[in-house]
Amino acid sequence: MNKRIALLVFALAVLNLPQETFGQDKIRYTLQDIIARAKSVSPAAKGAQTRKENLYWQYRLFKSNYNPQLSLSGTLPNYQQSVTAVTQPDGTIEYREVEQSLVDLELGLEQRITATGGTISVNSSSSRFDNYLAQDGENGIRWSGVPVNVRLSQPIFAYNQLKWDKKIEPLRYEESKKSYVEEMEQISQRATQLFFNYLLAQVSFDIANQNKTNTEGIYKIEQGRYNIGTTTEDQLLQVELQVLQADQDLASAILDLESSALALKSFIGLNESAEFELVLPDEIPDIAVDVDQAIDLAFENRADAVAFERRRLEADEQVAQAKGNRFNMNLNASYGYNNAADNLSGIYQNPNQQAIVNLSVRVPVLDWGRNKARMGIATANKENVTFTLQQEIITFEQEIFTQVKNFEQLRDRIVISEKADEVAAKRYEISRQRYLSGKVDITNLNIAQTEKDSNKRSYISALREYWAAYYQLRQLTLYDFENDQLLYIPDVEVEN
Repeated sequence: MNKRIALLVFALAVLNLPQETFGQDKIRYTLQDIIARAKSVSPAAKGAQTRKENLYWQYRLFKSNYNPQLSLSGTLPNYQQSVTAVTQPDGTIEYREVEQSLVDLELGLEQRITATGGTISVNSSSSRFDNYLAQDGENGIRWSGVPVNVRLSQPIFAYNQLKWDKKIEPLRYEESKKSYVEEMEQISQRATQLFFNYLLAQVSFDIANQNKTNTEGIYKIEQGRYNIGTTTEDQLLQVELQVLQADQDLASAILDLESSALALKSFIGLNESAEFELVLPDEIPDIAVDVDQAIDLAFENRADAVAFERRRLEADEQVAQAKGNRFNMNLNASYGYNNAADNLSGIYQNPNQQAIVNLSVRVPVLDWGRNKARMGIATANKENVTFTLQQEIITFEQEIFTQVKNFEQLRDRIVISEKADEVAAKRYEISRQRYLSGKVDITNLNIAQTEKDSNKRSYISALREYWAAYYQLRQLTLYDFENDQLLYIPDVEVEN
């Protein structure tokens, strides 16, 4: 009895569940919903995030070059058992059996000098030598080491990569962060295009479906008129052809709807079986964009503006590198203590002073114009970069100017398209009523229907171009004109 009651309660509970539980209702998405989803879970967004992280770790690698490096190196151990040729004091050679091992370790703290491009290090090392064939009474273990040693390696008049990297790499990292925000805006543009592609296909499907119903109704009316002799066979056949055309249009609209739905789902990472419906974004925000403000924002925020400066510095770096390669001069100095003993502690007792200084020079005496040609290439490249950047900056400003003007024009076009859509729809309805009362022939009704359908699609297309232009303008300036805020704020940008 208790089981029956439980089953009855369960059945009543299931029957009272909302329809959404069974997944029958379509999910409604606005344009902002689609863009937000594309930015968060789409494969394109994940790819952009991965590239951003890659460039971040490259920047961290660059930063580590300016920090001291503590390293431990050595051999653990180097064992040898063989017959070896040994040169005697009189120059002859004797072959002796040897069995020995060598263990050495060195701990060093190294710091690169940004201002000069040199390297300074503090080191300490020790080594142990074992002779396994030592005679009785002979010490088979020997120690040697360097308690402390300071080394300096300094290139003279050479190209200083540390100095140039410190100028260029922060710009490259800043450029990568801005490029990431621009990529997000490009994803917004693509999502907008796919959103309206589906919306246009959805509207075309509704139009085709409605036209099919209307045409079939008109065909029945014409059949009735033909039967009573108030219309001709020619007009009846014309309407029959329209019914067939409506069937073809509906089939084509269904195919377009499925194709555009698949493209949108694929881009935003939505399951293929998911059912959704898009909400027409017909409320246009009042956005005013000033051309001069847009150009200033683009120069302040765009990655390209940072790239202009980076490319100038890279051209200067190539000239400096060509100058630094004219000759090679290095100063190497070492000062410290070393010692040898029979045990490890002995090498730290009364060690001997050790000082080494050498200056190596390599100057090409006759290079057949190699250095001159290298300098000429670097100088010419710098001039070319200067001219190219001047032209690109002009194109950069023109692109912003054109986009702002295009955006203003598209806003006006939406108002006209919306009005034309309302007028065409009203005209069709009047024509349809007049056709039913016999005051208008089928040809005029078809013209009114074609204009209605065309203006409906034109209105949707105008909305698509407007929103696509808006998100392109955001990408070109990295500025949200609707909410009046920057899309890239350096102070808020958090390093991973």
